[in-house]
Amino acid sequence: MKYKTQVLLLPEGDHYRTRLTHTLEVAQIARTISRALRLNEDLTEAIALGHDLGHTPFGHMGEEALDVLVRENGLKGFHHARQSLRIVEILERDGRGLNLTWEVREGILQHSKGQIDVHKGLELSTPSTLEAWVVRVSDSIAYLNHDLDDALRARLVALEEVPRDVICILGDRHSQRIGTLVTDVIQNSGESGVYFSDTALEAMELLRTFLFNRVYSGPQAEKERPKVRYVLSAIFNYIMSNIQILDSMEFTDAEANKTTRVIDFISGMTDRYALAFFEAIAVPTPWPLDINLPTHTP
Repeated sequence: MKYKTQVLLLPEGDHYRTRLTHTLEVAQIARTISRALRLNEDLTEAIALGHDLGHTPFGHMGEEALDVLVRENGLKGFHHARQSLRIVEILERDGRGLNLTWEVREGILQHSKGQIDVHKGLELSTPSTLEAWVVRVSDSIAYLNHDLDDALRARLVALEEVPRDVICILGDRHSQRIGTLVTDVIQNSGESGVYFSDTALEAMELLRTFLFNRVYSGPQAEKERPKVRYVLSAIFNYIMSNIQILDSMEFTDAEANKTTRVIDFISGMTDRYALAFFEAIAVPTPWPLDINLPTHTP
């Protein structure tokens, strides 16, 4: 997860978020909220640590590309939450899975807003435990604020461009915005559920819309999106035509159908590995030249 993109594709710098840093940040926020609400901290942390295991290379652009490829090949689509669950249930430990409790597995599946699925008895469209709800809201707190921080650092946006209501309600500093939202959740939650206040929700929606227009679907993202589709499509089609290369791979399910095996392999790639694989199958390798230079005699 360390070399999987969060938002910026292959950013140059040591301080941009990756799937690993995002996961650790979600776990930290979730555990803080869970402790304050006197919930099961270990359950909360387990869900948080597993929630993004199934993410693709190249962030959500990669997820979109794989979703199209899967649908074109007769399956119902790709979603990182389903893939995260598949990893912990089936792919880990040589196909034996991690033997996690129903509550952890259900929380991993339902961490993403709007995710609806039927998977091994899990039929809920919303989390059934307060701990899973805590992870869902912690994910939102983390990605909205960290994506803004990365966008500011990369100079994709300026702080002056962020909607004024977001700054007034949440704060003008990264740590202040995180603290404001964590405190808001703790103060507005209880046995009946995990909630933001209406004011905080409005500010988060403003920030989400701003990031969508300026970062997630901004000019730089739209420039890279077709490249991501091209790279992953080339890798997918190559492996589908040469499926035998997966026979020696440990992290695949030999009993799954062909398309699923390929998706398991590609979704597990890091950004760097995906580009290296693409280069190996699509870019000509220069032939070594055997050049005998004349010996210079003084």
